[in-house]
Amino acid sequence: MVPQLPELVQALLNPEAYPETPPQGIELVQTQMSFVFLTDDYVYKVKKSVNLGYLDYTTLDRRHFYCQREVELNRRLCPDAYLGVVPITQDKSNISIEGQGEIIEYAVKMRRLPQQAMMDGLLANNQVSSQMVASVAQKLAEFHQQAETNANISAFGNLDAITKNTEENFSQTVEYIGRTISQAKYRRIKDYTDSFIEENTPLFHKRITGGRIRDCHGDLHAAHICFTNGICIYDCIEFNDRFRYCDVAAEVAFLAMDLDHYERADLSQSFVNAYVAQSRDEELLRLLNFYKCYFAYVRGKVESFKLDDPYISEEEKTGVLAIARSYFDLAESYV
Repeated sequence: MVPQLPELVQALLNPEAYPETPPQGIELVQTQMSFVFLTDDYVYKVKKSVNLGYLDYTTLDRRHFYCQREVELNRRLCPDAYLGVVPITQDKSNISIEGQGEIIEYAVKMRRLPQQAMMDGLLANNQVSSQMVASVAQKLAEFHQQAETNANISAFGNLDAITKNTEENFSQTVEYIGRTISQAKYRRIKDYTDSFIEENTPLFHKRITGGRIRDCHGDLHAAHICFTNGICIYDCIEFNDRFRYCDVAAEVAFLAMDLDHYERADLSQSFVNAYVAQSRDEELLRLLNFYKCYFAYVRGKVESFKLDDPYISEEEKTGVLAIARSYFDLAESYV
């Protein structure tokens, strides 16, 4: 059974709701936190009114603020795609984008990126080369070199902050033990994580003093990379600074882990090697498996959350279950 969609979402599936020439078709894609409407040439992203603990979109003012943050932050790595924030209005019973009447919602407006150039799709079709991942590594190393850092950002590299993130992972997945992760796997990953942090305290401190904690992207996996007009890396985390303020090693590990998930350990290694060569940050290799484990677990957790989303169909949730389990299996493989 497909859940009933909110009135606003149903309204935006009508081509007449759009400011451009009515699109030929509209595709709705859902994430845990957004409704995404893909038209012929544009993408409109509407934030769900949810509080997930690590993000709070429950008021219109908050959603407006985070729409603006999303545009501002994503223009760092994908400047041409992010066009701005647009109002969604209601005039009597008529809901439209940039129309007349009361503002009832906001959307991030993007230029639609070519689907055939997305890294996840290219990986699935065996169309990603070591040269392509090396070019991503170069763009990322240059971005990290210029990314903001200061005392406040660097503080997110200390043990308290790292432990807060890892503990949150484990506390938020307790209810999924027996569904997407076994008790034994949960315990093994948690024990590894805790002992690694304890045994590598000096290394974590050294990363702070070396200026390696930066305002990064925060969600660097294959689905957020498009090989168009150079390379566009989009959809960074705007809703919680602490997921973006991280060690550059963590960011590298995230994409390396995702390449592993696509069973392309060769490309994962090529990407890491190219980044290390460009950045001269050989020290990050000591942290690679720790952060790979952490982000594989994050991906397993985020997929698990979808099992409780009322707007996702039961049929879709069967696929979600398999994906969540595969990420938790991958997390354990790094232990």
